Amino acid sequence: MSEARVRQRSTADERRATVMRTAIRAFAERGYYGTSTSDVAKAAGISQGYLYRLYPDKEALFAAVIEHCSTVLREAAAEAVAKVASGDPEAVMAALASSYGDVVADRDVLMILMHGNCAASVPAIGEAVRDCYARQVEYIRAASGASDEQIRRYFGDALLSNVLLAAGAYDLDAPWVRTLRTLPS
Repeated sequence: MSEARVRQRSTADERRATVMRTAIRAFAERGYYGTSTSDVAKAAGISQGYLYRLYPDKEALFAAVIEHCSTVLREAAAEAVAKVASGDPEAVMAALASSYGDVVADRDVLMILMHGNCAASVPAIGEAVRDCYARQVEYIRAASGASDEQIRRYFGDALLSNVLLAAGAYDLDAPWVRTLRTLPS
């Protein structure tokens, strides 16, 4: 006689985490407009109805994905700042830039940031993108003591880096790529 298998049910938090991982992967691959809630539900192994119990619509799900990536960025920034021995804003900003590069080396996070910017005309997504930028800017301002110009340059360099990474330009050896990937000293 064989032992009966006991099926263990996932908690709502476990399901939400599974949905978040799955949604990040799906949206990163196909973008907001190319991914359906049905795609996410199927990949997560849940019904679309259950997905709608967790998130009322696709906009709310994608906004939650952006918020998750914002939290990942914020946590990585805090870890980087904690390791800086100096209070010099340039040293803190250099550590933050390195930390940001490590985070966006995860192509899924990179592509969520890119797709979020592209879908920001959707009201809930635009709000999530604005909140993401606001959280990052205000944290960096408080943690670094950097000037507005230093912060603007940091974000400008990060956004340009995102585009080059997403387009696969860092793999090219071309004059235009060398020009764009050379950061000012």
